Amino acid sequence: MVKRSKGIRSKSRQILRKKPRNRGIKSITRALQEFKEGESVNIVIDSAMHKGMPHIRFHGHTGKVEGKQGESYLVGINDGKKHKTLIIRPEHLRRVK
Repeated sequence: MVKRSKGIRSKSRQILRKKPRNRGIKSITRALQEFKEGESVNIVIDSAMHKGMPHIRFHGHTGKVEGKQGESYLVGINDGKKHKTLIIRPEHLRRVK
């Protein structure tokens, strides 16, 4: 038997799927949005943009912006009892309302 691949995007068919009207790259404003340190953000993966995309296990998590690294942001989340810092581009982040 062939061993099943377990790559970084495995089991992501439903999570990363887009509706037909929302397909393609979003507007440039999503990529140019700015966040301040300490601001709460939701991690919502845009599957059309592969650069700076976090792992799908963090899709839907909420964290705080801890800093900036190049064009990306350092987002701190609590994964169980562990604190993790993710490097995410602004296309995959949304402000908490």
